Amino acid sequence: MTENTAPVDIDVPDEEEFETVGDCHRMAAYHFHAAAKHHEAAAAADDEGHDEAVARHAHMAYRHQLNGVQYAEIATMESESLDDEFDVPVHIEAE
Repeated sequence: MTENTAPVDIDVPDEEEFETVGDCHRMAAYHFHAAAKHHEAAAAADDEGHDEAVARHAHMAYRHQLNGVQYAEIATMESESLDDEFDVPVHIEAE
């Protein structure tokens, strides 16, 4: 089988070091990159008819994608740049 199982080469912070929005972006990048590698491995396994490997890599790709989206959302929500002049205050009027 020709699947690529090399580790993803991105500097991932330890949980104790996980403090900044940049760390969230790094974690998102790590998970999206890992998802892409698993999709490539799933495609190669499919080309070779290895159904079990296809399912395993597809599942891992999906898990990494979900984690990547979660970290990207955290980075977006924690970003200070969201607090800008385009924010519209919400006024709730009592009825």
